[in-house]
Amino acid sequence: MNKKFVGLGLASVAVLALAACGNNSSSKSSEGSGKDSAVKFAMVTDTGGVDDKSFNQSAWEGISAWGEEKGLTEKTDYAYFQSDDESQYETNLESAASSGFNLIAGIGYKLTEGITTAAGRHADLNYVLVDSRLPEGDNVLSALFADHEGAYLAGIVAAKTSDSKKVGFVGGMESDVITRFETGFVEGVKSVDPSIQVEVQYADSYSDAAKGKSIAATMYASGIDVIYHASGATGTGVFQEAADINSQLPADSEDKVWVIGVDRDQTDEGKYTSKDGKEATSTLTSTIKQVGHVLQGIANDQLEGKEFPGGQVLTYGLKDGGVDLVMDGLSEDVLKAVEEAKAKIIDGSLTVDSGVESDKTAK
Repeated sequence: MNKKFVGLGLASVAVLALAACGNNSSSKSSEGSGKDSAVKFAMVTDTGGVDDKSFNQSAWEGISAWGEEKGLTEKTDYAYFQSDDESQYETNLESAASSGFNLIAGIGYKLTEGITTAAGRHADLNYVLVDSRLPEGDNVLSALFADHEGAYLAGIVAAKTSDSKKVGFVGGMESDVITRFETGFVEGVKSVDPSIQVEVQYADSYSDAAKGKSIAATMYASGIDVIYHASGATGTGVFQEAADINSQLPADSEDKVWVIGVDRDQTDEGKYTSKDGKEATSTLTSTIKQVGHVLQGIANDQLEGKEFPGGQVLTYGLKDGGVDLVMDGLSEDVLKAVEEAKAKIIDGSLTVDSGVESDKTAK
């Protein structure tokens, strides 16, 4: 099947959301509560779980906010099915279908096979596959994110913050998705200073906090002072190690180490109490992935009765607000550099390499 590659602006998503909210003439069959809701939305997590402080949590926050806004009932009209290991993907997808949900999202590329099977089995249901391209399926929408663009900005922040000129990247599992994060980050660092060393390590898990802590401990001990993680719940361990180090120092110590969060604002994950009794955070900034907002927009389209864009691949980047960077707390110098790079990426004068060959052939 020939795929149509398009970008869907979040500004349009927001307009659709407002339109859905403001349409008081909508009948209960299109925007009601409980059993009368025409759209019943479920998501199946990957192994990071719904409370991973990252990717899955962002998705669920978006879906639950959508359900609450529409006055719908959790578990009946919107719900999540948590996967504790990969063997549960297919079972959870089947449970979502048999429970009456007609719009089902698989959160993460690892659900590609499961979504393929489920979509083929239930041609009357619509599926959203996040972070992966499905080779076929008229009832499947593939939602990708230009994570490399946000990661590029994170690389600029890391390079301009590091005193040691050594920074680190901790990935969850090797995949096209994490390759985008890694490639964009390294490119952003090198755009500031090509001599800065970037150490890359993978934990081979999105749910192993102990492994994340161990990797971070080794990196910080080697002189690295900024780590960007793209590792789901494994990143919890990176924050824990940074807190352990920083809690032994005054809040304003020049020896403080930093973490750059991923997928959502992870300032809270970095909180700790310094040696001099002050509340502080090890979080330097975070890249944002608007999974929840995108899923809200898709659900609102369905509430309005629009045709489901099955068989398409939609990519969300900086230009349409699909990815971004938390700007709060950045110094004036760093903020200026980030804003300049962001503007260039948006206007097309700067193209960030994703490191993924299929991204190049899709354009």
